[in-house]
Amino acid sequence: MLIYLVAGARPNFMKIAPIVRALQARPDAPAFKIIHTGQHYDREMNDVFFEELGIPQPDVFMAAGGGSHAQQTAKIMIGFEELCTAARPDAVLVVGDVNSTLACSIVAKKLNIPVAHVEAGLRSFDMAMPEEINRLVTDSISDWFFVTEPSAVEHLRREGKKDDAIHYVGHVMVDNVLYQADKLGHADTSAFETSAWKAARAQAGQRYGVVTLHRPSNVDDAATFTRIAGALKEIAVDLPLIFPVHPRTRANLEKFGIDLGPNVTLAGPQAYMAFLNLWKDAAVVLTDSGGLQEETTALGVPCVTIRENTERPVTVDEGSNVLAGTDPAAILLEARKILRGEGKQGRRPHLWDGRAAERIVDILTKEIRG
Repeated sequence: MLIYLVAGARPNFMKIAPIVRALQARPDAPAFKIIHTGQHYDREMNDVFFEELGIPQPDVFMAAGGGSHAQQTAKIMIGFEELCTAARPDAVLVVGDVNSTLACSIVAKKLNIPVAHVEAGLRSFDMAMPEEINRLVTDSISDWFFVTEPSAVEHLRREGKKDDAIHYVGHVMVDNVLYQADKLGHADTSAFETSAWKAARAQAGQRYGVVTLHRPSNVDDAATFTRIAGALKEIAVDLPLIFPVHPRTRANLEKFGIDLGPNVTLAGPQAYMAFLNLWKDAAVVLTDSGGLQEETTALGVPCVTIRENTERPVTVDEGSNVLAGTDPAAILLEARKILRGEGKQGRRPHLWDGRAAERIVDILTKEIRG
């Protein structure tokens, strides 16, 4: 029996890594192949990256590359169909909400190969987000739904999915961050690009904050980006901020002439372990990332989400995340509450215990073997 594990971008590998480790640990589990669609080509995806994750290099690299949403999705579909036709798997597992998730689930379903969707049922209800379309389409044709939080169960039920196909298992992203944080505790972090900056703050007795921004709605619109930048600049008067900058975000900072001031340090994109080492000790994380909302909740780090909506409401209802929107006054209010020690006290949600992947493998092994 054979499962194809599909990943197209760095965050996807963070999600399949715990599943790979769980499959390797179970003697009766089906065989698997890691399929890298090449949706994002990343120079940092070298041997060390996969060694850090505790998984082997991908078995297949499809080199789909970039292009428009339609071009990229089409290239992935063509390549994946050839792969499934040449060596047919018994199931295809997709994660998250990227174009690879959508493309490979459609191909598998048309070839009558069962589809498992990890992180199923999340909804932002914002149809301007490409990820929301990918989630809806993937969930409309999947056979097994592996769910991270209660709201996702309710969305899937409302959309007509059968209860016996919905499995509330916890979150593989949390499995991974707990695994990596444990490894980090025994690692030499001195070579990380930002370690000297972090050490200097500690030596000065300073707290610090971490910023990430990449969503088009925030960084592609000059007026919105300028307002958010103003809030960051003001927060940085009281709290030094470090901002690992996405390439498109950096281009727009220059294009719009945005000045973040002397107390916001711009850094390059960070490798996973280097970035974890940075944000895990932050006084606050300010972000528009979906995954970071969950990871900060897993480690109990205060998080201010600079978005009008979130498809991960459990991080707000139970975790350490607050949804501030993009209004500078609201961003400042939430950040200052945290810095005064008046921020919310979150907790790790039910089943976010580092064992989600084991539950997924248990269920898939039974389902595939019948």
